[in-house]
Amino acid sequence: MASDGGRKQFWKRSGAKVPGSIQHVYGAQHPPFDPLLHGTLIKPGSRPPTTPVKLKKVSTFQEFESNTSDAWDLGDDDDELLAIAAENLNTEVVMETAHKVIQNHSKLQEQHKFQEEHLQEEKQEESSQLTSVACGDNRLVKSVSEGHTSKNASENSSMQRSQSLPQTSIPPLTSGVADFNTSVTPALTEREASRLDKFKQLLAGPNTDLDELRKLSWSGIPKRVRPIAWKLLSGYLPANVDRRESTLQRKRKEYFAFVEQYYDSRNDENHQDTYRQIHIDIPRMSPEVLRLQPKVTEIFERILFIWAIRHPASGYVQGINDLVTPFFVVFVCEYIEEEVENFDVSSLPEEVLQNIEADSYWCMSKLLDGIQDNYTFAQPGIQKKVKMLEELVSRIDEQVHRHLDQHEVKYLQFAFRWMNNLLMREVPLRCTIRLWDTYQSEPEGFSHFHLYVCAAFLVRWRKEILDEKDFQELLIFLQNLPTVHWGDEDISVLLAEAYRLKFAFADAPNHYKK
Repeated sequence: MASDGGRKQFWKRSGAKVPGSIQHVYGAQHPPFDPLLHGTLIKPGSRPPTTPVKLKKVSTFQEFESNTSDAWDLGDDDDELLAIAAENLNTEVVMETAHKVIQNHSKLQEQHKFQEEHLQEEKQEESSQLTSVACGDNRLVKSVSEGHTSKNASENSSMQRSQSLPQTSIPPLTSGVADFNTSVTPALTEREASRLDKFKQLLAGPNTDLDELRKLSWSGIPKRVRPIAWKLLSGYLPANVDRRESTLQRKRKEYFAFVEQYYDSRNDENHQDTYRQIHIDIPRMSPEVLRLQPKVTEIFERILFIWAIRHPASGYVQGINDLVTPFFVVFVCEYIEEEVENFDVSSLPEEVLQNIEADSYWCMSKLLDGIQDNYTFAQPGIQKKVKMLEELVSRIDEQVHRHLDQHEVKYLQFAFRWMNNLLMREVPLRCTIRLWDTYQSEPEGFSHFHLYVCAAFLVRWRKEILDEKDFQELLIFLQNLPTVHWGDEDISVLLAEAYRLKFAFADAPNHYKK
């Protein structure tokens, strides 16, 4: 329970002996304890009731938590217009462009719904044609940019996207959108090839213009160039091409010097709790194929333990384990043609695995440097951001805010994880990778812009939220949002709305209380 985790973590940080045999590590499963949210605690000196008490409806987070399982178990053309609008910081252009993205998506969704209903009727009437109807179903998934492309090109592109993860491979491997059901990668569309050429030209120069790279990356990075783009955007690699190889060699050597120096101490008494918690959390990572590979488990344990030892102000916190995964997957796909889900990572040469491990460590460290107050004691960064989210939502959708308040749903109860895990537990990994393309392109993307993405994400479900009239049902819905089938087009719409919100409030800094 949250209260137990808070108390034990306080004892642990204070250096005293923690009562009991298990010492919880502060993190996503143990939000900061707030007695105001736990009204059912028995006051000291009071006596428990002597007569049977009638069971009451679940109405507090403590009661909800005690009665549910762990919450852990669970178009592109318009994007370019948004990136252009961002360069000029023109609010009217931003608003108009973002609305255009959202309206296009809404129209497409209505068309999809009509077509799906029609196909369902045909399925029921002609069961013998089930296979052909199912194939037609694949053409229903459309990208945000379909309003600007021909019908045939749109269908081919959407069929690929509906079955793919974002691209993360390098030359000379065949690029394109990978198919979940086969290791064959289809050819690039004309537009995808054009975007890839733009990235290649930008990266080919002796000094990469990082400002231009950010503008180009905002609307997504092609798979072939994503590894090098992420390393540059994160600040891990220098813009100068001639310095990159020496930088990689030096940083990789430095990381494994840390491993040699610190990793054997994982069984020391003062580090046992940290290593134990890391060992427990690794099986929770996604995708499943990674957590089932012992070699991957070893890599993640080393990365997280070394980071915790070298950052004693925060140490390891539940949720940090998730932040390694996108970097690891992107950098693995630098060396393979198929998707990670279809590949045995341990089959890669040892030297390659060491490169991936070191690169993942340093890029994750760069990310955490910007949001480290999210993971220090009592996680003040997250508490502040959740409060800012509450203030922002109260301004942009008062009805949703009031509905949550009336049913005593506190933002900390669902948004804590959104901030702690950067929405990684709320959307598929392929969507997280696409989201991080933009986060690494935005100033303070993982902190400031993420706030607006979370606001847009919450309001995205306003109809479902307003339809729920029960505390428990609201919490269950908000902790298990139906995003399993989301793809790049859904993230594009979310980012467009977040972008619109950001600039709608650009001249109103008091829209949330700091």
